[in-house]
Amino acid sequence: MAEASLLDRSRTVAGPGYNRWLIPPAALAIHLAIGQAYAFSVFKKPLGALISGDPAAPAPADWTPAQLGVIFSIAIVLLGLSAAIFGKWLERVGPRKAMMASALCFSGGFFIAALGVHLHNLWIVYFGYGVVGGIGLGIGYISPVSTLIKWFPDRRGVATGMAIMGFGGGAMIASPLSVALMDHFKASGTGSLGVAATFLTLGVVYLLFMQFGVWTIRVPADDWAPENYVPNPQHSALITSGNVSADNALKTPQFWLLWIVLLTNVTAGIGVLETASPLIQDTFSDKYLGAGRGVTAAAAAGFVGLLSLFNLLGRFFWSSASDKMGRKTTYAIYFLLGIVLYALIPTLGHNLQLALYVAAACVIISMYGGSFSTAPAYLSDLFGKYQVGAIHGRLLTAWSTAGVLGPLIVNFLHESRKAEGFTGAAAYQTVFYTMAGLLVVGLLANFAVTAVNEKYNEKGPVDAEPGGH
Repeated sequence: MAEASLLDRSRTVAGPGYNRWLIPPAALAIHLAIGQAYAFSVFKKPLGALISGDPAAPAPADWTPAQLGVIFSIAIVLLGLSAAIFGKWLERVGPRKAMMASALCFSGGFFIAALGVHLHNLWIVYFGYGVVGGIGLGIGYISPVSTLIKWFPDRRGVATGMAIMGFGGGAMIASPLSVALMDHFKASGTGSLGVAATFLTLGVVYLLFMQFGVWTIRVPADDWAPENYVPNPQHSALITSGNVSADNALKTPQFWLLWIVLLTNVTAGIGVLETASPLIQDTFSDKYLGAGRGVTAAAAAGFVGLLSLFNLLGRFFWSSASDKMGRKTTYAIYFLLGIVLYALIPTLGHNLQLALYVAAACVIISMYGGSFSTAPAYLSDLFGKYQVGAIHGRLLTAWSTAGVLGPLIVNFLHESRKAEGFTGAAAYQTVFYTMAGLLVVGLLANFAVTAVNEKYNEKGPVDAEPGGH
């Protein structure tokens, strides 16, 4: 038999005494890279001025904001689809090969998009950043999850929170880096407002950075367990001692209830993220606060940065807290507190209570981030660790759906209110009330989650390479 490739799962099995705390940094390296997707908006204005050279006065041949908005939507849709399609393959081949595939696709997406920018061909950019890069996003997003849960059966929420917080934090690195690179290359006279050269540079940087995760990731031996570990220390009927395959998980009502839970929470969260900058500028403008006292574009950018920080912190805080409180209780808090805050925000805006308004938005976004990082642990509780990466991948189709549904709902409701003559906080009133209603649906779905029927469990011991039989 030929010697196994260095990328094969068998070459990543950790030896005795391996320190499991070396695994989260490997996972974080992948998520910090692919989290760049949340910073894509910094390219919108330059991409919309490639012909004219002036974002303030685009030429007729320039790409419109609507055309450019499709790029991010394609990437998020492909994230969910590729996570669902390649989830079982990931479980079979192991995290190293999957992380390498993610690195090649994600960086390759930048290279192809750079060509599209250079040729001013939007379809090439769609294919590069949207399709190829989106596939890299999906595989990279789920690649560390099942590995972390196997290493941290006693702290599933902490483990997944450490990795997935990187996806929220990636934009905080990528945004200033991208702006600085574009300024540098624009000053150097490389053309295309520095965007093509920046895409090429980011492709190389992320390809190299993700290699740390690729080559340091390890999986535990089949018989490994943490010292003094007692299975199911948390007394909960929801935590199974069995294992459900990815295919069987789709046959359970619990999977689809969690799909609704994630869909509603993410759709509502995107409602704030999608409109954060114009939202706070419209609500607290000079018209309402007085000349020179309104929220400026720079202050709105600071608000967006603050939301990114709470998105990051929420991913770790809430998922870690779920280890103590239980996943079902944690999601109940997301929904109950979310309903109150979403319903309250229009009133805070109408009364011009800026500090409370910002605080409410930050808490909402922290729970938006927390819903992502708590989901893998919730799935592991219900379905076991056997194919949790593949099950997680299929659950992320809810994110793809929310990525399309959220902006559609927000833009439709906001434009409808503007057409009726409403301005400021009143123009967003129906948006927040609708999102509060969505959270009621999510609350009911979470309430309906019960233990998975044992008839869906795998019979007998599962094999060493999950998904391989």
